Amino acid sequence: MDIRTVGIIGAGTMGNGIAQACAVAGIQVVMVDVSQAAVDKGLATVAQSLERLLKKEKITAAARDAALALIQGSTSYDDLKPAQLVIEAATENHDLKLRILKQIDAIVAPEVIIASNTSSISITKLAAVTSRAERFIGMHFFNPVPMMALVEIIRGLQTSDATHDAVHAMAKALGKTPITVKNAPGFVVNRILVPMINEAFFVLAEGLATAEDIDAGMKLGCNQPIGPLALADMVGLDVCLAVMEVYLSEFGDSKYRACPLLKEMVAAGRLGRKSGQGVYRY
Repeated sequence: MDIRTVGIIGAGTMGNGIAQACAVAGIQVVMVDVSQAAVDKGLATVAQSLERLLKKEKITAAARDAALALIQGSTSYDDLKPAQLVIEAATENHDLKLRILKQIDAIVAPEVIIASNTSSISITKLAAVTSRAERFIGMHFFNPVPMMALVEIIRGLQTSDATHDAVHAMAKALGKTPITVKNAPGFVVNRILVPMINEAFFVLAEGLATAEDIDAGMKLGCNQPIGPLALADMVGLDVCLAVMEVYLSEFGDSKYRACPLLKEMVAAGRLGRKSGQGVYRY
């Protein structure tokens, strides 16, 4: 399948990042959100991001203008009809995603592929609410989308080979490196990453080292660009806790129990950068 037009639901951080990546690759984009204000904000974010790339001489003025011209903002699902692929990039809320996917499914042609940018919800479950489970797939982009090379391509139980191959090829066309993953809680990257962050909290709680020294150890000893505790503050401690609780419930394995210190900090409202304090003060 030749994907020339992509529909994106959600003009927030992930949605506008995906829109930018598609437009820079020469793909027509229709970016839909619930309000015109949200759409305008998403379009403005893309324009600012492209402006920064222009200043850094990563793109030309002509390439910036061409990319912006390829993105259409809308508040109507009807505008998704020309798309060969629709990517749902709404907030990570199970009921909201189900509602949106049913709406997309009802509007676009039967041959259109639907993808979800979920980072934690079962692709098999999401696919089941559509009439095209074999043409449903997970496309998990990483933040910030324009800079991060990875896309996890997640196959639900029902996803066809043709759907996988079309989306895999499309991710490559965006200049990304796709990895193919089976459907399971956390997929691959977060399945490894979040328990590592949780273990860093256990190390901190046990007083083995200071937060600064734990982060320095992982940066310098494991060549990580940011330490696990600083990363937790960036992601949000509430998000890290929620992910661990999903793993514990889905796998039923005590190795996924959340560190009591992480729970305590979330209860205290110390959620990281967004609240001004987490492991560190901001």
